[in-house]
Amino acid sequence: QVQLVESGGGLVQAGGSLRLSCAASGRTFTNYAMGWFRQAPGKEREFVATISWNGGNTLYADSVKGRFTISRENVKGTLYLQMNNLKPEDTAVYYCARRTAYVASSYVNDYTQWGQGTQVTVSS
Repeated sequence: QVQLVESGGGLVQAGGSLRLSCAASGRTFTNYAMGWFRQAPGKEREFVATISWNGGNTLYADSVKGRFTISRENVKGTLYLQMNNLKPEDTAVYYCARRTAYVASSYVNDYTQWGQGTQVTVSS
């Protein structure tokens, strides 16, 4: 059983940056695509970014394209999300997730393992 633990969230002013990390323990991290999702109060969980098992393919939501970068270090079993030029509308709980497939996906239902989330708050 894989456990996913997010960290790096916090409070930042608009225009600032944060780097989220997701540490995976348990079964092999390398063989699976990973993703970042977020959920704001009163809204459904939404796709942010995803990366294939070897980092060769990445996808981003239009709302974060050009500002966020997803990456992974398979040796360390860690997933990252570098967030630059943050906006108040980026405020949400951010979750990392794993799917049991190599290929990246933007569909929330493709993911079977989820972390507990980390809060990101962007003030205007």
